[in-house]
Order: sequence, then structure tokens, then C-alpha cells
Amino acid sequence: MRMLINSPQTVVADALRGMAAAHPELDVDVERRVVVRRDAKAGGRVGVVSGGGSGHEPLHAGFVGYGMLSAACPGEVFTSPVPDQMVRAAAAVDCGQGVLFVVKNYTGDVLNFEMAAELAEEDGLRIERVLVDDDVAVTDSLFTAGRRGTGATLFVEKIAGAAAEEGAPLDRVAALARRVDECSRSFGVALSACTTPAKGSPTFDLPDGELELGIGIHGEPGRERRPMMSAREIAEVAVGAALEELAQIGPADGPVLALVNGMGATPLLELYGFHAEVARVLTERGVPVARALVGNYVTSLDMAGCSVTLCRADEELLRLWDAPVRTAALRWGL
Repeated sequence: MRMLINSPQTVVADALRGMAAAHPELDVDVERRVVVRRDAKAGGRVGVVSGGGSGHEPLHAGFVGYGMLSAACPGEVFTSPVPDQMVRAAAAVDCGQGVLFVVKNYTGDVLNFEMAAELAEEDGLRIERVLVDDDVAVTDSLFTAGRRGTGATLFVEKIAGAAAEEGAPLDRVAALARRVDECSRSFGVALSACTTPAKGSPTFDLPDGELELGIGIHGEPGRERRPMMSAREIAEVAVGAALEELAQIGPADGPVLALVNGMGATPLLELYGFHAEVARVLTERGVPVARALVGNYVTSLDMAGCSVTLCRADEELLRLWDAPVRTAALRWGL
């Protein structure tokens, strides 16, 4: 095992210590595992809180800041944070306007955020929850009942965060977040397995010369395994799968937000080349790309591969997407 770590037992705490040192604008509680923007309670805005297992960086802590998340709760690697973290985060950001929990559809996350919402409400906080379930590859997987939550999480957190920054009330922020999820679909591809620090070896077996279509962000099985394909061929499959379900939303020729997301070990040279193929497929199918984002945003440790996320975006969603954001991993307009 070759990893830039001290030990598997301290890898999350060490990363949080590093984040605290690099980003003084964040309040990073290493022991209690909560990351909060320092001005979270200024301005009387709705709080937006998310979280999940570590290993998907920059999701979620990398998206804490102006115009996006108020706080994030990192769990152990590929393990949900616990309700105490979520309650602590909600209390840290609540200004009396309520708090939105953004939850990826994984069983542990869903159960723990549900429990946290109940506990926070007992403490007098108003809580709304939005479930992100955008992955079209499989209906049920090892970690979920229903579709998995993947790349659309970034879209939900950005747009909900922008609405909260503008002063929208809790019900409006939650409604926008749900709309983004309903209008988003994702499909992922693995070229290699990832290696967790605790295991020290690949999480699944993927022979040389093969790829996994429809992989999850924890290494869950996908739709099928095939011999290695070209970027052109992979884009046809991934975009086609996402558009097939988006067709049920319409309009078929409506503009989309497009995210080409690296899984952690794929360089930008390859990701931009792949985006060229994604853009080609969308153009050929008469789907305009209103905005595009390319890079490593929702990762799976050192997995090679990528995912494609498409979101049907009207003028309001595009305006909120374009709104200023300043976080460790995403920033523009300021």
C-alpha cells in the first residue's frame, strides 16, 4: 500500500487538520468532525448542511462557504457520519430561519440524517430534508434502496446554497433543491477499483483490459462489465443512459447543466477529452449545454474513471448556478 498518510486510523482527522490549516475561513472541529463556515450565523439566512463518508473529496467539506454549504459532517471513509455530528452542525448554523439537510441516498446517511432531524426538531430547530438520488445505473445497490446519490449532489448544494445566500425562506430553498434532484441524472464508469486506507487493497476485482459501467462511488457493482472502450464509446453509453431518463422530464431539447466528474485518479487531460465526447453526443441529440463543469468533485478515493451528470436547467436554476460562490473547491463570481 502506497498512500500519503500516517495511519489508516488517523487519515480523516489528519485531513481535517490540514483543511483547518489551509482554510482559516472555516471552523474545523477535528475531534467532533464538523466543518462550518465562520460567518454561518451572519445575515440570518437558512442553513444548508450536508455530509457523508470521507473519501469523496472535495464533497462535502470542500463545498462549505459563501454561496454553498453552511456546514458539512465528514464520516469515516465510506461510512456515514453519526446523528450527533449533524445535530451539532445544524445548531452551529441555525439563525432562526431553519436548516436544510442535503442527504445522498445511501442507507446509513438516510437513517442518520432522519434521526438527526428528529433530535434537532426536539431542540426547537426547523429542519427540511432533501434526498439526492440521481444515479440511473441501477435501481438498488449494496448501499441503497432506490437510486444512489452521486454527482447531482454538487448541483443541489450549489443551487440551494445560492438561494439561501439570497435570503430565500426554508420551504423555497428545499423546493429548489428537490427540483434540481428531480431534474438530474448521472451515470458513472470505473476503469480501476479504489483502495481504502483500512483495507490497503482494491475494493473489488477489475481485470486488466476491462471496465465497469454504472459503478457507484463506493465501488458498488454497476450494470455490466465490458472490455475496455474508447472515450467516444463510453460517452455514448453514459450520456444515452442519462438522457433516456431525462426524457421523462422534458423538454427533450431543453438546456442542461453538464458535469464531467473524475473519480479521483483520472487526470484532467483525460476528463477534458471525455467532455469533448459528451458535448458531441449532446449536440448530436439536440441538447444544448448551458453550463459545463469538468474536474474531480465527487470522487471515490483513487478510483480511475468518471461520471456524467446532466440537469435540465431553466432560467432560475441557471441564475442560481451562476451566483457567486467561494469555497475550498468551487469558486467564481467574487
